Amino acid sequence: MAAEQQQTMAGDGEVKRILVTGGSGLVGNGIRIALKDRPHVRQENEEWIFISSKDGNLLDRESTENIFKKHKPTHVIHLAALVGGLFRNLKYNLDFLRDNLAINDNVLECCKKYNVKKLVSCLSTCIFPNKTEYPIDETMIHNGPPHDSNFGYSYAKRMIDVQNRAYNKQHGCHFTAVIPTNVYGPYDNFNLEDGHVLPGLINKVYTAKKDNTEFTVWGTGCPRRQFIYSVDLGELMIWTMRSYPEIDPIILSVGEEDEVSIKEAAEMVVDAMQFKGKVVYDTTKSDGQFKKTASNSKLRKYRPDFQFTPFKQAIKETVEWFEGNIDIVRF
Repeated sequence: MAAEQQQTMAGDGEVKRILVTGGSGLVGNGIRIALKDRPHVRQENEEWIFISSKDGNLLDRESTENIFKKHKPTHVIHLAALVGGLFRNLKYNLDFLRDNLAINDNVLECCKKYNVKKLVSCLSTCIFPNKTEYPIDETMIHNGPPHDSNFGYSYAKRMIDVQNRAYNKQHGCHFTAVIPTNVYGPYDNFNLEDGHVLPGLINKVYTAKKDNTEFTVWGTGCPRRQFIYSVDLGELMIWTMRSYPEIDPIILSVGEEDEVSIKEAAEMVVDAMQFKGKVVYDTTKSDGQFKKTASNSKLRKYRPDFQFTPFKQAIKETVEWFEGNIDIVRF
């Protein structure tokens, strides 16, 4: 797929050319949908360019430079990464470390070389120390090693924060990063091994309904998580690109009070998909961490009035997209 462009209304001022790497994925499409469906998000004098791996190899410096020479971005939102589920991370920690370090180094260096005015990269809550206090906040990223299962990916993502500060100190670059909690929405990866909690539940309910079998949830359903709808995240990333002034990263998440249990999430998926079969909790499977609570106090300092999409509504919209796009869903 060639690079896709989305032009907002033309005006008389200087046009921002915003390049989104990894633009065909979950978060990239969240940005695209926010620009398309939320009129208050659109702004004059912005040209959005969404690229995917088919537009160039970010592992290669020359290929990355060619993307920057072609599109001449004034701003960049960097989403591209080598990602995978638990089992791939366990097996290929070195690959996840080396490839993501290379991708990030190429993108950040090109942003400096080609005078990009602002860069926003996307990190992950998995970068936080495995042993930590909760709620986690932006000051705690480097306080200890991440979980051993995906340390390669986690350290590569942490280094973006280190590079952002180094580029700012040495070259005055305005490079920053966001840290979303559990993202879900249209264009997610619904593969049971490489996908995350909510898309996995949707896939399982879909399969149980199709095959007329029971729907099995792994674990007790008691663990609690903060979920952020990809379109809400897209809107907040656009705000970060336009207005967030800091080099230090910012957590983008619903509040602690909006945590939901896996059981509650499963019940909402069952309801949204109108599944009438039996629901079973396989308590022989591990629950994992009970909570991974993140503080959104910094976000609320800047955006006290931001309205997150109600969880039930966002689940319904995600399910509707899934059922309406089975032919292109990533399984």
